[in-house]
Amino acid sequence: MYFTDRMDAGRQLAARLEHLKGHDVVVLGLPRGGVPVAEQVADALGAPLDVCLVRKLGVPFQPELAMGAIGEGGVRVLNDHVLADTRVSGGDLAAVEARERTVLGQRARRYRGDRPPARLDGRTAVVVDDGLATGATAVAACRVVRAQGAARIVLAVPVAPSHWPERIGREADETISVHEPAFFYAIGQFYEDFSQTPDEEVVACLERHHARRGTDDQDPEVRIPAGEARVGGHLVVPDGAPGIVLFAHGSGSSRHSPRNRAVAESLNRAGLGTLLFDLLTEEEADDRSNVFDTELLAGRLARATHWLAGRPGLDGLRIGYFGASTGAAAALWAAADPLSDVAAVVSRGGRPDLAGARLAQVRAPTLLIVGGRDPLVRELNETAQARLTCENRLVVVDGAGHLFEEPGTLEVVGELAAGWFADHFRSARG
Repeated sequence: MYFTDRMDAGRQLAARLEHLKGHDVVVLGLPRGGVPVAEQVADALGAPLDVCLVRKLGVPFQPELAMGAIGEGGVRVLNDHVLADTRVSGGDLAAVEARERTVLGQRARRYRGDRPPARLDGRTAVVVDDGLATGATAVAACRVVRAQGAARIVLAVPVAPSHWPERIGREADETISVHEPAFFYAIGQFYEDFSQTPDEEVVACLERHHARRGTDDQDPEVRIPAGEARVGGHLVVPDGAPGIVLFAHGSGSSRHSPRNRAVAESLNRAGLGTLLFDLLTEEEADDRSNVFDTELLAGRLARATHWLAGRPGLDGLRIGYFGASTGAAAALWAAADPLSDVAAVVSRGGRPDLAGARLAQVRAPTLLIVGGRDPLVRELNETAQARLTCENRLVVVDGAGHLFEEPGTLEVVGELAAGWFADHFRSARG
């Protein structure tokens, strides 16, 4: 036996997840047995707790064979191979989905009552169960959570068969377990008490956790003044962070950019704060001339910096700018202001050339990152680098295109940016 009960398993699992404390995390327990485990994890991480509601879509004439899965918010993920092989019609698929959505809604009301589901967009979702056997449910849960907007998924279980991450593949960004026994027959063999978890206990776990957190749930969504209007932002500040990095996204993007969110997650894991925000209101973004108005965007970045400095508890933290594509020009333009106190700038696949004559006025140490398979932007960055008089460096990421969509390339960007900001936040303090 490894665990006395699910509470004991949750405490042991939480100890393996301490590196997530202070990050923008939401813990999702798979009903029913995963929820008592998840409660202990959420308590230890100081994170919100919710259920991860997933329903399998079984082939009508072979219900044990999954042709997909559904989650809340209208999310549906399908297995195209199974659908092609079984030739399930659109009408049959719709009928199965309608039936399962009825059950999903009933479960949601039973477990949460009037509380809305936890917001996953842009956050790290820690999916927790009391163990993993085949992995089918866990894979479906990861796919649904990803479709609901989670920026990063951590699949965590107290016990699983050896080599279990191979079963999960790339469905989760990180897999964590306490024990991986070579001889694995059933999850229950590793618990002294593995009695069934009733719905009442699931409800009690959620209500206890909600009551303990009370009004302390910190919603990272913020509203930032932008002239007479306000724009949305996503602010995460880990405990002990030396500084905060403001993100300036490129044209046609927003604070929900999956690439910027991935880099922000890397910075958060390195203990750095991040603010992803919209540079324009929805109405302003409809005018394409605003999207390429570097001076306007730089002004919004400077205003957000001023707003951030006035937030309680954030005084004294260093400021950095991360710009992507055309947002890099806005970041450098803002950093060139004589009154700017920005400590460092990083550009990913950026267009620093659009900052024009302002480049020579930038004092903040600047890191330019370009893809090896993006020759035009690389040439533009080399030309812009020659005009910089501040400390600077140009790094070419081999195999990366303009959007850094190739496997592993964004991780390289995250590591480079985290190191650059951490080093210069420290030196600016000194």
